Amino acid sequence: MLECIGLKKYYNEKYVVNDLSFNVNKGEVFAFLGNNGAGKTTTIKMILGLVKKDSGEIMHDDNILIGYSPETPYFPPFLTGYEVLDYYAKIQKIPHSIRRTEIMKLLDSVGLENNKTRVRNYSKGMLQRLALAQSLLGDPELLILDEPTAGLDALGRLEIIQLIGKLKNAGKTIIINSHILNDIERVCDRGIIIRNGVKLGEWNKSDNNEESLEEIFIELVGGIKE
Repeated sequence: MLECIGLKKYYNEKYVVNDLSFNVNKGEVFAFLGNNGAGKTTTIKMILGLVKKDSGEIMHDDNILIGYSPETPYFPPFLTGYEVLDYYAKIQKIPHSIRRTEIMKLLDSVGLENNKTRVRNYSKGMLQRLALAQSLLGDPELLILDEPTAGLDALGRLEIIQLIGKLKNAGKTIIINSHILNDIERVCDRGIIIRNGVKLGEWNKSDNNEESLEEIFIELVGGIKE
């Protein structure tokens, strides 16, 4: 569904993404892993067209609808969760006849049933839930989730991971960027690990490695000296 070949991005006389190549298959949950500053978010923004790549290719299915949940979501503080989703639904031109039903269903799915609370009173975890709901508007084929469980307690994380599992079972293709490796092991099929914009290695759940993902990650990322 998505293939990136030789992606490069140069900032302040330094490559933050350097010759990065990977592919994401339809219907899988793909992990995009790396330490802070590894170039993950920059790569995601290049895929979305929010940042211009310096070189390389990004190929995906024609007319694909992509849903995006950013690492640090921001919504107008004076709106309720329902009003936020209604605003974005109007931008997407979702028909009025189905808009309310879809919004209520999404709010319920992410645990924000009390949609009268204004965003100014949301916790970080609630903002993450609302961002995930917003990314699901319009029933996109590809979801890109940047730290979807950040700020959530253990129960909240489990609920979001279960929702991601349901989305996978429904045929969604999902890319997840997360530092919570236990969540990645639970829900993802495979992924790549990067540092300084360079791919260090790959992880595949089906390989049945004796090492945990955390051990593989530390071995690759922690074992490299600047």
